[in-house]
Amino acid sequence: MSQKPLTYADSGVSIDAGNALVKAIGPLARSTARPGAGAELGGFGGVFDPKAAGYKDPLLVAANDGVGTKLKLAIDLGRHEGVGIDLVAMCANDLIVQGAEPLFFLDYFATGKLDTGVAQAVVASIAEGCRQAGCALIGGETAEMPGMYAAGDYDLAGFCVGAVERGEMLDGSKVAPGDVVVGLASTGVHSNGFSLVRRIVAERNWDLGQDGLGNQLLEPTRIYVRALLPLVRDGLIHGLAHITGGGLLENVPRVLPEDCRADIDVGAWSLPALFAKLQDGGNVAAPEMARTFNCGVGMVAIVAQADCAAVIARLEQAGERAFVIGRIEAGQRGCTVRGPAGSWNSAEEWTASHDA
Repeated sequence: MSQKPLTYADSGVSIDAGNALVKAIGPLARSTARPGAGAELGGFGGVFDPKAAGYKDPLLVAANDGVGTKLKLAIDLGRHEGVGIDLVAMCANDLIVQGAEPLFFLDYFATGKLDTGVAQAVVASIAEGCRQAGCALIGGETAEMPGMYAAGDYDLAGFCVGAVERGEMLDGSKVAPGDVVVGLASTGVHSNGFSLVRRIVAERNWDLGQDGLGNQLLEPTRIYVRALLPLVRDGLIHGLAHITGGGLLENVPRVLPEDCRADIDVGAWSLPALFAKLQDGGNVAAPEMARTFNCGVGMVAIVAQADCAAVIARLEQAGERAFVIGRIEAGQRGCTVRGPAGSWNSAEEWTASHDA
C-alpha cells in the first residue's frame, strides 16, 4: 500500500500563512524606524548602528521579558490589541532604570496554529509599544508548534537593547540619605500578579464584562521612557526602579547602595479602586499587596530634595502623574513600606520590610 506523501501543512504548520503574516506586518515594523535602524523585516538578523543614533562610546544594555498570565486573560476575552504594549513596556522600562535609551526590539510569538488576524493584532500592538518607547522593531520570530499549545493559545517574549554613554549609567551610586522617593502612577495592574488576579476572579466568579472590569485589568503597562530619559540625561535622577513582580518592597532596594534604605509611606497616595477591589475580593493583607502588586505606582524615581519640585513638574508636563511617596535614610539596604491605621483596609498600623 502506497503512503500518501506528507507535507509540512499536513503536520499543522503553514509556511504560506507565516509568509503572509510577515508581509502584512512589514508596514507595522517600518512605522517604528528611528535613527540607527530602518526597521525592515525579512533578513536573517536585524542591524542597528549606534553611531547613527548619536552615541560616541556607548554601553549596550539588554533586557528580555514576557507578559505572563495576563495573556490568558486577553485570549479568553479576545482582546489582543494591548498585550504587545505590555511586552515592550516590561523590557523598555527595565532599560530606562539603568539610564539606557531603548534602541531596538525583537519579539517571539509562539502558537499551536497560526491565526494571522490575532498575530497581526498582537504585532500591531508591539509596534505601538515600540513607538511609545522610541525604539525600532527590527525583527522577530513567529513559531507555529502544533501540540505545544491549546487551541487559540499563544505566548510572547520580547528582547530589547538600549544604550547609555559610558560613565552615565544609573547604578545607585548617586543615591544618598535625604533623597526623595517619587512615585509615577501606574495605569493599573500592569503585567505582574495576574496569577493571583485570575485566582481572585475565578473564586469570586466575577463577570469581566461588568463595569468594564476586563478592560481595566487589560489596560496596557505604562511606558515611562519618553518622560524619564530627558531627566536622566540632565543628571536629575539618582535612581529608578521599575515596580514589577515583588512590588515596591523588592524592587526599590535593587537600585540602592549598601548603606541606604527606602522608607515609603502608603498614606502618601490613594490605593486605586481596581487594587482595592482585588484586595477585598481576595482578602489580601496590606503587606502582601505591597509585595505582589504595584498598588498604583509603576515606577519610582529617587531624586535630590532640591530637585524634587522641578522633577515632578517636568514629569507632569510630560503627561505623568507624580507624587512624593517617601525618603531615603541611612541604614542597611532595603525598603520599608508602612501605613497608618486603616490604610489599605488594615485594622492597625502595619509595616512590611524587605532587606536586600
